Amino acid sequence: MSAPKSSDAYLSNSDTVRCLVCGDVKGQFSVLFKRVNSLQKKGGKFEVLMCVGDFFGSNHAAWEDYTSGRLKVPISTLILGPNKKEHVQYYESKDGQEMCENVTYLGSRGCYTGSSGLKIAYLSGIEAQQQTQDAWQFTKDDILTLTGPVASDNNYRGIDVLLTSQWPQSVQKYATPSQICQFVVKVLGRNYLNSNADFNMMFADVDQMEATCTSLLVGEVARLLQPRYHFCGLNGIFYERQPYRNHQIFAESGIHVTRFIGLAAVGNLNKDKFLYAFSIKPLSHITTEEQSKQPLDATESPYKPLSTPGSNRDDLSQGTQFFYDMHGGDTVKAGKRHSESGGNVNKKRKQVQPPGPCWFCLGSPDVEKHLVVSVGMQTYLALAKGGLVEDHVLILPIEHVQSYVTSPSDVQQEIISYKTCLKKYFKSRNKDVVFYERNYRTQHLQIQVVPVPQDVAMDLKECFLDMAQNISIELHEIPTHSDLSQVYLPLKVQEEIKLKLEHDGNSRNPDDLLER
Repeated sequence: MSAPKSSDAYLSNSDTVRCLVCGDVKGQFSVLFKRVNSLQKKGGKFEVLMCVGDFFGSNHAAWEDYTSGRLKVPISTLILGPNKKEHVQYYESKDGQEMCENVTYLGSRGCYTGSSGLKIAYLSGIEAQQQTQDAWQFTKDDILTLTGPVASDNNYRGIDVLLTSQWPQSVQKYATPSQICQFVVKVLGRNYLNSNADFNMMFADVDQMEATCTSLLVGEVARLLQPRYHFCGLNGIFYERQPYRNHQIFAESGIHVTRFIGLAAVGNLNKDKFLYAFSIKPLSHITTEEQSKQPLDATESPYKPLSTPGSNRDDLSQGTQFFYDMHGGDTVKAGKRHSESGGNVNKKRKQVQPPGPCWFCLGSPDVEKHLVVSVGMQTYLALAKGGLVEDHVLILPIEHVQSYVTSPSDVQQEIISYKTCLKKYFKSRNKDVVFYERNYRTQHLQIQVVPVPQDVAMDLKECFLDMAQNISIELHEIPTHSDLSQVYLPLKVQEEIKLKLEHDGNSRNPDDLLER
């Protein structure tokens, strides 16, 4: 589409662009622009104001004050298109237009690069739920038009800003449990923060909300366009997610992260944040090294390709992990293995039969049942035969499962529950816990649980690193909040050990290491 003729006006010639982004204005123009004027008097001039969500409200006279020239808009303002039928009357064309002095409608969808090099992609409206498309809706064809050029551009580096009114589906995935709780509390008004609420119930509530308030297609746009900032409106809350990565670690070269920000409505009663200020140096003005810098709290991307089935819930546990593959191979092959696996652990599964006698399948005649301590629905707890310490125990699946990353989601969730309970128990005994998965020439998943005195726990990481170096194993750090299934998926014959340090005395985020 052709860019609005006035769009260049908001971009300065300096490397850094100072921007404001607003949530749903809903016709409260005087409230918004009074706030903008106040910010500019205190902190200096901003180059542009971008608005997401519903720009117009029910009071048509409020807008006439600006179209007639009686009132002036104090800053170059970019807006999106309508999200409901009653607002279509304000827009003459899907291709963008100048609404009044200093207010530009970008259009239904597109990507524009200003004179400073700042790249802004935009998608107006909400996702159509039927075959027919109304003037305030978008379809998959719009997404293909918007993202199509990216697929054929080998030099694509991403965009600076993505503006959509509707939120992407599953944006909270891989965020920390506290962030997910805050997200649900704000959206659904249900408090999980000060109770022992079941996380499964919380996730069910999120799924229910997503069915009506979010869009899979918007998530696909964000995944493909790889914005540095993604702003949304409509949901009536402020939510700033942890940044997420746009590359697969160890399989792809590092690039910038995405920061998702959902904004509340102007003048909302909860006094949630509706105006967001930030400064940004356009991608065209930064080096590849600058672009690839990763913040410590970055997570995996919450989005999967639309053609790929979804994966299981993310691991809610915390700790320090070391992971190495003793027959690694190159990263290209590892990535190929992962993509071919499909990875939908939630499908109805057939019980895997061990190739021979298995000492750990609970139904096997070879299992030593006198060592069993506790039996759950999917897993059980047993004493270690010949343990490293007196209270060394194992968490094992009841059925035959080879490794954690290939295990079904219900098995993983119960392993997490066992680990949480064991950490609490050993903490009451002044001990921290080392969890490690042993999958070396074995057929059955074993999570080894080894408690250690708290006064030596801080030295464990350095000890493991030193020992690895002594036997010529090179460990590479996996970023915090990584999903191991996104990093590595073992073959049947592969030998592996996964190690996780749990230190409750110091709430550190996990340091993950991988040897290839």
